[in-house]
Amino acid sequence: MTSILTNLFDGVAYGMLLFVLACGLAVTLGLMNFVNLAHGSFAMAGGYICAVLVNGQGWPFFAALPLAFVGSSLIGAAFERTLYRHLYTRSHLDQVLFSIGLVFMSVAAVDYFMGSSRVFINLPSALEGQFDVYGVGIGRYRLMIIVICGLLTALLQLILAKTRFGSRLRAAVDDPRAASGLGINVPQVFAFTFAFGCGLAGLGGALSAEVLGLDPYFPLKFMIYFLIVVTVGGSSSITGPFLASLLLGIGDVAGKYYVPRMGPFVIYTIMIVILIWRPNGLFGRTAAR
Repeated sequence: MTSILTNLFDGVAYGMLLFVLACGLAVTLGLMNFVNLAHGSFAMAGGYICAVLVNGQGWPFFAALPLAFVGSSLIGAAFERTLYRHLYTRSHLDQVLFSIGLVFMSVAAVDYFMGSSRVFINLPSALEGQFDVYGVGIGRYRLMIIVICGLLTALLQLILAKTRFGSRLRAAVDDPRAASGLGINVPQVFAFTFAFGCGLAGLGGALSAEVLGLDPYFPLKFMIYFLIVVTVGGSSSITGPFLASLLLGIGDVAGKYYVPRMGPFVIYTIMIVILIWRPNGLFGRTAAR
């Protein structure tokens, strides 16, 4: 029982991490209808920003995390204003080809400037090791991930559902011309949303470096995980990807622990079963009959 609870805790932490990494893609794909396969590149940027500050400059880990968010947001805003904005009205195929090209360019650039070896971030001693609660091993770093990601999830849900900006974003996506006529600056809303999603990806990349490792091929290795989270959860809300992340995180950890030879296939099996049951995802919109 203790091993089951320990694996459950690790799976929840992993799922929370997946959500923070993928929720930016859920926003751009679900709310902005833009297929950005280069989402993992912004996560990698945040991870390397944090690694350079902590490992190279001696910054405290918790001081480097906001810089990873801000740095990735600024990179995302620059790319959105110069490149992405020209593809909002293009077909999904054009968006896929463009963003996958950016992925390979980012892989080559990081490999050239940072090297190809895997990087881990030096953590403060307070986050190392674990403690036992009734025999259940609780990793300090994973507990921190759950707390931070849980707060971010609640804040994101509040922003999208309860604030004026959330309503402006939904209006801009549903009918840009009508939203512009009502005085909403649609390009500005899209730019801020895209930059915020990239910032969340960068923060997720910084948090995941210790768990997943960081190397130039990070965007390619975890691209499929981001897409699975959005596909299984449904792209019409944030609640769906959040629950899908938890489900897939727990399933992936349990599969690798109990059936290590088949572990990598567990997450794909879960995806197939859910999509057969609900083709539009857990919280996807169903077509009206």
